Amino acid sequence: MDDLDDDDDIIDQGADQPGAEPAERGERIAKWLARAGVASRRDAEKLIAERRVKLENRVVETPATFIQPGDLVTVDGRIVANAQRTRLFRYHKPVGLVTTHKDEKGRQTVFAALPPGLPRVVSVGRLDLNSEGLLLLTNDGALARRLELPANGWLRRYRVRVNGFIDERLLAGLAGGVTVEGVRYGPIEAGLDSRQGANAWLTVAIHEGKNREVRRVMDHLNLKVSRLIRTAYGPFQLGSLTRGSVEEVNPKVMRDQLGLKTDTPAQARLRKVKAEARAGRATAEEPPEADQG
Repeated sequence: MDDLDDDDDIIDQGADQPGAEPAERGERIAKWLARAGVASRRDAEKLIAERRVKLENRVVETPATFIQPGDLVTVDGRIVANAQRTRLFRYHKPVGLVTTHKDEKGRQTVFAALPPGLPRVVSVGRLDLNSEGLLLLTNDGALARRLELPANGWLRRYRVRVNGFIDERLLAGLAGGVTVEGVRYGPIEAGLDSRQGANAWLTVAIHEGKNREVRRVMDHLNLKVSRLIRTAYGPFQLGSLTRGSVEEVNPKVMRDQLGLKTDTPAQARLRKVKAEARAGRATAEEPPEADQG
């Protein structure tokens, strides 16, 4: 897959977005479990439905249950550590890895190949076995699903090596979208970078990231893809990141680019207390108003 499975395109855009829960109420347990790295929010909801999650030794009946910092949460009898702050990583995926935690065919996975020391992470979209380049990883399952939304309008940009005759008029025509074998693909930006014999390098940018979108559209144009490198996902760039390397996105950059709150509820509460204390000191230090009489 070049990006995500078709059934991964849907996400609840309401209260489960990062930072959406009022601090006074705590945080929904399914979302908390996702940020704790137990599973994606959707899989956490399945764990709850299977009655495998307990809060203070009582079975959790609904994923809408709210928890507070310090509450005891267990899954299958094992204590879950407190949720971490939301983190985002850039990873340069090599060819030959599948983007899944387990593969029924026994192929090596992205997550087994990651350097040690990372929290449990999920991918933002996917890259197929023979694709390489930028893959975003996060410890927050809800964030991953949010970033996959086509509604974000984020471009996924690729360098694509193809074999075959390049008709630049057909490439330009992809800007209006194209239907391939009954599947409608939205606007695609595609341009010729260089040509060497029967091979050429293209720059291709897509908005939706449907299953194997780039490869299927190129095949529709009678172009065989021999190399596919994702160079950007929205505002995040592959840059000079070496193959197989992981680099965390600076929290401030993440906040600025995504409009996220990256604090845990406990950190947000502490930040609020400190802000109120600063405001109180500032008020106390104000000079009394002059007598207007």
